[in-house]
Formats: sequence, structure tokens, C-alpha cells
Amino acid sequence: MNYEFDLHMHTIVSGHAYSTLQEMVKSAAEKGLKMIGITEHAYSMPGAPLPLYFHNLKVVPKEMYGVRVLKGIEANILNSKGTIDLDNYTKNYLEVVIASLHPPCIQPSTLEINTETIVNTLRNPKVDIIGHPDDSRYPLDYDIVVKEAKDNNKLLELNNSSLNPQGFREGARKNATKMLELCKQYNHPIIIGSDAHISFDVGNFDYAKSLIEEVNFPEALIMNTSVDKIKKHLNLVD
Repeated sequence: MNYEFDLHMHTIVSGHAYSTLQEMVKSAAEKGLKMIGITEHAYSMPGAPLPLYFHNLKVVPKEMYGVRVLKGIEANILNSKGTIDLDNYTKNYLEVVIASLHPPCIQPSTLEINTETIVNTLRNPKVDIIGHPDDSRYPLDYDIVVKEAKDNNKLLELNNSSLNPQGFREGARKNATKMLELCKQYNHPIIIGSDAHISFDVGNFDYAKSLIEEVNFPEALIMNTSVDKIKKHLNLVD
């Protein structure tokens, strides 16, 4: 199975990653990717850039080294209403918005409240993708989450970093398996993200690939197999 893009990664700008934007793009080009998304953490994450960084993304070329570069953000979910730390003005500078639960920005709660939080985030018109919805510290009712994602035409991420046995998200493989089975049942696509924090991990989907094969997840429901599919989904016009 061929994967054409990776839309979840962080550079040194996020404060806890180790490569520059150009290093990330060069790595993507060397690996034959057609598109990447640079999705730095939004302002509420310790060490993250200020809004001005995202406003100035206009200086970044649309294409570098033959790779289409999407200007994006990984916003932080702040409360059960699905509020994220992204204002409308900054949103205008972006092409893709991931929204995620991060302990520095929102405390874990009960299954009911966590599920309500994700449901409301899926209803947030600013959001395109829910990042790493796989952490047992934030238990979720995946049946409700997948149905809501389908109803709102939003993507749920299969996060390769979460599946790393040395990763810090708890129960990720079990939770991701449940999510994939339900996406298959409801015929709703997923997106794979490397969540790379260093250039060597750009497009690294090894753990995700293994799980996809294990659950026999259909290729037709994996967005990463086609740049055209994700462009259409995000309403991108080059």
C-alpha cells in the first residue's frame, strides 16, 4: 500500500522537537511523499509559538523540493464545549487544523465528559482532524465518536507515535484497534499521522501499518493513499 502524504509533524518551533521545517520537507522528498502538513502546537502548549508565527506562514512556499507543504496547526482542546486555542483570524492563514487532547491544556475526565468533549470538538467548524484519540488517560466511547465524525465529515487520526511501545499514551493500540473496527463498520475514513518530532520520522507509519494489516482495514478508507482525496476533503485549491 502506497502512502502519499503525512499531515502531522512538528519542527523546532513547537519547543520540544528537533528538526527545522526545511529538514522535515527534505526528508519527505527523500521518502517520496507528495505532501506534508507542518502542524506546530498552538499557543496553550508550553513552549509553543505565538500567533504571529502562524500569521507569517505566508512566507513559506506552497511547494519545496517537489513536496506540497500545507500550513497547519495542532490546536489544543480546552474544555468540554470543544473550544480550541485558535482564533478566526489565525485560522484564515491555515490549510489544515488538527485538534487534540493534551494533559498540559485539559485535564482527563470521565468517559462521558471526555466523549462529550470530542463530540463538541468534531462539531467545531474550525477542526478538520482529531489527533491521537487513543489515550486511555482520556477514555472515550468510540461508537459515539466514530458516528459523530461521520456525521460531521471529520477525520480521526491513527497516530503512529501513539502506537510506539515506548510511547507515553496509555492503551493506544487497544483503543486504536477499537476505533478502526468501528470506522470499518460505519464505512468512515481515517487519516494516518506520524506525529514526527524529528526529520527521520516524517512519513514513518510502521506501527500504524502493522495495526492496519492486523485488523484488515480497507485501503479505500485510508486517506493517505491519495493526495487528491485529502485535497478534496479539505477543499484545497492550488
